[in-house]
Amino acid sequence: MKLVLVTETYPPEVNGVAMTLQRLMRGLADGGHAIEIVRPRLPGALACDPADPSGLQHFLVPSLPLPFYRELRIGLPLYLRLKTRWSRARPEVVHIATEGPLGWAALWAARRLGIPVSSSFHTNFQQYTQQYMFRAMHDIALGYLRAFHNRAACTLVPTDQARAELVAHGFQRVGVMSRGVDGRLFSPARRSEALRRGWGADADVPVFLYVGRLAVEKNIDLAVRAFLRAQAVEPRAQFVLVGDGPARAALEKRYPQFHFAGMRRGEELAAHYASGDVFLFPSTTETFGNVVTEALASGLAVLCYDYAAGRQHIRHWTSGVLAPFGDDGAFAAAAEELLRRRAEWPGLRAAARATAEGITWDRVFAAFEDTLQQVVAGRFGQA
Repeated sequence: MKLVLVTETYPPEVNGVAMTLQRLMRGLADGGHAIEIVRPRLPGALACDPADPSGLQHFLVPSLPLPFYRELRIGLPLYLRLKTRWSRARPEVVHIATEGPLGWAALWAARRLGIPVSSSFHTNFQQYTQQYMFRAMHDIALGYLRAFHNRAACTLVPTDQARAELVAHGFQRVGVMSRGVDGRLFSPARRSEALRRGWGADADVPVFLYVGRLAVEKNIDLAVRAFLRAQAVEPRAQFVLVGDGPARAALEKRYPQFHFAGMRRGEELAAHYASGDVFLFPSTTETFGNVVTEALASGLAVLCYDYAAGRQHIRHWTSGVLAPFGDDGAFAAAAEELLRRRAEWPGLRAAARATAEGITWDRVFAAFEDTLQQVVAGRFGQA
């Protein structure tokens, strides 16, 4: 199969969505499929990259930085260029993972040529609008996203909950394609006592961990409040924040006692996960939340809201702890309760790891490949 992925979340280091897409494409390439990624050109990049070592071809388009999120680039809507390119080398299917100008150009070019189109819904943009100054834009954003995705043969989301929500909002032909986790990379075996000593934590000192973007849309202030409430019970507790973002400078100034690890990747990131004890994830704007499954695989006691990856994979007080969605008070109280129930951590952590061992990427690759075959055959959603 020849597949084209159209995305504006690149490179993989930007966020979990980009890493998920990259892993999916590499998995398909390893399975013998021809993959091309259409994405924005990053500063200093060439007009067209050669094949990368994993067998993926890259076709780069001019781009502009995204306002309020300059790490991401908006690809320009080069409809004619894409139409010409795909007329000469026709793909069997185009998968679009961005609803911006580049995504629309790709959608119309593929439809004009009669190429099947699938899409995926990765970010709750309509919820992000409520985090900033655009509350009145919520319904407009939702309508925009619905109009885009309903023109595709299918829209893939990572959880049953996300599917039900989109269907309730009028999205059509919505399927579930979960996400995997690399249990070899993220593992309790990567726990580092040397790293913990650098945080001022001996073996019996609890370490609370946050991994993700340090920004308002991630509800980072609640993670801080939850930790401080737990620390009131155990003053020796430490808080480690892995990641970067616009809120970091203010947090470092206000809480110099916290440990700010910055961006970490690969084995360094895995060691940071495994060296913690409790994972706090208070975000309410995820369609999934890859960090939750990475924390489960690392054998942490995970506290998150009852939605997205948490609802899909965690059993309350068995493999993690779930707080009612959006209830800040309950979330902070759960952090304190976790600390008071330290005797239960070994069971929680073992169950977390066991859960992650059943979430393999091989299953995800096979399911995605099957979905694409259905789209090409024009039978997605048929019994």
